[in-house]
Amino acid sequence: MRILLMIDWNRGRGGAEAYAAALRDGLLAAGDEVRLLTSSAGTAGDGAAEYVAYGTENRIQQSLLQIVNPFAAATVRRAVREFQPDIAWINMFAHHLSPAALLALGDLPKVLLVSDYKIICPVGSKLLPDGSLCRRPAGWVCHQAGCVSIPHWLRDQPRYAFIRSAVKRVDRVLGCSRWVNAELANAGIHSELMYLPVPAPPQNFERVPSPDPLFLFCGRLDVEKGLLVLLQAFARLNRDFPRARLRIAGQGPERTRLEHLAASLKIGSSVEFLGWKTRREMEPLLSEAWASVAPSLWAEPQGLVALEAIVRCVPVIASSSGGLGEMIEHGINGLLFPNGDEDALLNNLRAIASGVAFPERSLSQEVAQRTLADFSTESHIERLRQVFSATIRDKR
Repeated sequence: MRILLMIDWNRGRGGAEAYAAALRDGLLAAGDEVRLLTSSAGTAGDGAAEYVAYGTENRIQQSLLQIVNPFAAATVRRAVREFQPDIAWINMFAHHLSPAALLALGDLPKVLLVSDYKIICPVGSKLLPDGSLCRRPAGWVCHQAGCVSIPHWLRDQPRYAFIRSAVKRVDRVLGCSRWVNAELANAGIHSELMYLPVPAPPQNFERVPSPDPLFLFCGRLDVEKGLLVLLQAFARLNRDFPRARLRIAGQGPERTRLEHLAASLKIGSSVEFLGWKTRREMEPLLSEAWASVAPSLWAEPQGLVALEAIVRCVPVIASSSGGLGEMIEHGINGLLFPNGDEDALLNNLRAIASGVAFPERSLSQEVAQRTLADFSTESHIERLRQVFSATIRDKR
């Protein structure tokens, strides 16, 4: 098959970008011809994209290009003309490529993978200003709830009208968790379940838990990730377990605020802000951690960071609403707590630090191997290729 991959490739490779890169490699290994189309706003597929449409992080220009990006539409038409793909796979498009990129595909068979909420939520997180989850479809309520201003809401009316039109022309929509499927259904979009895969750890990975309680957070330092709650809960834990430590690997707009909070809570010496780490740099951090913590306020669409820990035998403490609740079996591969509940998070941290939960500081190899089998990259790509073939056949 000739497959055109389309995705907004943001700066600082996150989960979506890492998945797209693995998908491309897997499809190529299966014998398919693959081309990547993205925008110039990020890293253009780490320089590997064959087709790059103009995109920008300038907010004024972006506010217009998010409605219709004519450069993306032109680039898509050129890619279809030159590459003549059998099918297009689309992931994130709302930030830079815009719905115009999907509409420019015309009658070409299309599969849309939804791994975030941007196509159904103007703020992209389905999180209300008070930190609670929003379960209502987008509309005037987005302004009433204080999520967007009136100018923002007005700008979004044509934008989301184009998004809805573009999604209706997609042949199949895949959601990365049952939670995402339900949110899409609530917005009137039918989707099928397809979890994203997790790569196996490197062969030389060795689990060597730290002598003292050590917790690890990995991800964007943003409000919806729940780090304020984590620091507050960890400060309370630290009173009873003064040798406990927390490592925070990631970068984002909240870093300065979080560092100030750690200092004000007098836990600065027990908390390390490590900045962004590559996958290779994360391996020793995961090796030593007693638990990986994913304290998200929002409902994580899936929560690959949890799977990456589990396949390395690292227990996970995670918020229960969203995809994380589908990845974690409470007491088997981790501990769950209600999103935003500081007391419940503290209880889970204390259970790990005291040895009440996972006294061996590690998960069993059986749990890790089962997770790796259930979420293997190979089986995911095989199933996705079956979806592609069926979509092409049905379209014909």
